[in-house]
Amino acid sequence: MTDLRGRVVLVTGAGSGIGAAGAAELLRRGANPVLMDIDPAGLDATRAALGDRVLAVLGDVCDASACESAVAAALDRHDRLDAVWANAGIAAFGPLAHTDPGAWARCLEVNVNGVFNTVRAALPAVLKARGQVVVTASAASFSHAPLMSAYAASKAAVEAMCNAWRLELAAHGVSVSAIHAHWVSTPLVAEGALHPAFTRLRATMPAFMNRELSPAAAAVLIVDGIAHRRRRIWVPGWVRWLHAMRALLHSPLGERELQRAAPDMEAAYLTGLAEAGALASSLAPREHARAVARGMARED
Repeated sequence: MTDLRGRVVLVTGAGSGIGAAGAAELLRRGANPVLMDIDPAGLDATRAALGDRVLAVLGDVCDASACESAVAAALDRHDRLDAVWANAGIAAFGPLAHTDPGAWARCLEVNVNGVFNTVRAALPAVLKARGQVVVTASAASFSHAPLMSAYAASKAAVEAMCNAWRLELAAHGVSVSAIHAHWVSTPLVAEGALHPAFTRLRATMPAFMNRELSPAAAAVLIVDGIAHRRRRIWVPGWVRWLHAMRALLHSPLGERELQRAAPDMEAAYLTGLAEAGALASSLAPREHARAVARGMARED
């Protein structure tokens, strides 16, 4: 196992889920994680659980200056940055005709522009260290479900970004890893389960594909991949076979069950739309609260 002791890793989206568990696993292996998150309560909880070795920086990855400040704080504390893990992400949900346009755009802003802002800010230090760029790309980068066009588009985009960056940065001694995770028991997945349409989506999958990994188990696989500087990190390992068969996933046979489910999913979404409005139907509760705070709410 490659030794991670002393390595400094900036982790975004570290206030919960995979990011928080990944930071804990990095710390356990002797690395120095630097945490960034938009949620002050989650960020404080992660920092308190991990102790004084961990530096936490509050910030929104959609703000390039916030990413630059997080990198500056890491360098000020450790005088180096060996890796950046762009993990922060959100989901938007809904059919094309009814999803909230602002929610759709915000998903792309966080999941694509936020990754760019994070990696771009960290790149000078990572180049100096001949280090690593790690991005949470998800299995949704190649498996595209109905009502999840924003999330699928965003994750397909960051997989493509990783492929391009891997070629660009190889000559500089920097490796690029894309994380392809399936179901992990994170707040994002738990919030999705509150929506009947999301439950119907998961019902199209065989039982072994519906099992959720704990964040801690996912973190072990991810940090192993970081330690070995793997091009792609599969969470769990069988996801590699889905990736290899990605063309078949979107063949008529591969799409058959999803096509059958799509009308049920749309009907469930429209029920929620009538009750709660487009914004609340398109965003999970935590992100909806942030959207309201930003003034995105409007008359539906």
